[in-house]
Amino acid sequence: MSGMDNMDRGFFRKVDVPDQAHYIVACFVVVIGAVGVGGNALVMYAFFSNKKLRTPPNYFIMNLAVSDFLMAITQSPIFFVNCLYKEWVFGETGCKMYAFCGALFGITSMINLLAISIDRYIVITKPLQALHWTSKRRTSVVIVIVWLYSLAWSLAPLFGWSSYIPEGLMTSCTWDYVTSTPANRSYTLMLCIFVFFIPLGIISYCYLCMFLAIRTASRDMEKLGSQVRKSTLIQQQSIKTEWKLAKIAFVVIIVYVMSWSPYASVTLIAWAGYGRALSPYSKAVPAVIAKASAIYNPFIYAIIHSKYRDTLAEKVPCLHFLAQPLRKGCISMSNSESSFRDPMLSRQSSTSKTKFHKVSSMSTGDTVSCCAYSTSQKLNTPTHSSVFLHFYYFIHCRIRVKTSKLNYEITHMESCSNQKYI
Repeated sequence: MSGMDNMDRGFFRKVDVPDQAHYIVACFVVVIGAVGVGGNALVMYAFFSNKKLRTPPNYFIMNLAVSDFLMAITQSPIFFVNCLYKEWVFGETGCKMYAFCGALFGITSMINLLAISIDRYIVITKPLQALHWTSKRRTSVVIVIVWLYSLAWSLAPLFGWSSYIPEGLMTSCTWDYVTSTPANRSYTLMLCIFVFFIPLGIISYCYLCMFLAIRTASRDMEKLGSQVRKSTLIQQQSIKTEWKLAKIAFVVIIVYVMSWSPYASVTLIAWAGYGRALSPYSKAVPAVIAKASAIYNPFIYAIIHSKYRDTLAEKVPCLHFLAQPLRKGCISMSNSESSFRDPMLSRQSSTSKTKFHKVSSMSTGDTVSCCAYSTSQKLNTPTHSSVFLHFYYFIHCRIRVKTSKLNYEITHMESCSNQKYI
């Protein structure tokens, strides 16, 4: 058999590239597979071993870990073996199943990121609606919809809308975005629009609205604080939280774009009719980068979450360094409020003590209940959501405390004025 015949055997063909190229790709695939399987397995283990993590928001994190785990464990071993043989060796049926799994789990991860963004958007910007939205039943329904949506796009090539074929260095498979047929072109375009560009636009919009909501609440708090008593703690916490919010939102969106935009760009280039201009490397590298998305999300959504870190540090001895020291948080804030109220209470007259005590108790109750709620949210939501939600209720609790103190001062002034004319 001649070299050309060996390189072109219909469905299974080889590309004329150095053997080192296959081995380099194999090394990257091994790392991606090991980190993806291990990282997502740790997330699932933490979820099942700690009941406090089994909250509706964390269901999305768990679903993301499952899809990424399945992506890594179904793609990396087969990809690695093919790289060693320098061609696809699992037959046409194996190619279709491999590509189907890659499409299913990859699309599920992307749409799940969209669901997380919408969930956090509702909780931060529409807290009243969130009381009905964030239930286990609704969250489970959304997760089922995510999988069904992904399944529909993944099954389409198996039923004639495009097809699954080897790609790149001919060691992995995906849908046929190179062959210029009406079915392939329409599937490629619709897939890019409804699985990449529209979700990306919605995610960007959600994070922008959340950032603006946090900034607006912070500014309102500063204005109210200047009328009563300026708190340095609030200003510092506001700046710190806004910066952390900006960084987390930036990381989430940028990693999402970096993982899939090269692959989307290649498919759109082929869709535009320039598929022959794409080299095997230009098709293989974006595919590897896209598959590497399975290793990023555990770190972004789980590993940096304090409750996940503490759980892993407790359950896995070699990860004890992940444990974080406890912070005083709301306790110090509540104490500072009490120290502010006590001197004022000591100066009130005996005739109005009951009235003033009622106002003070309201303020104290608000502080304690708000701190308890914020603390529970901080422990039971993902890192980015805990920052958003904790700060949101922190701001609103402080507003109620400040308002109660302002009402107290007004009541105190009215009482003194009435006593003056008695």
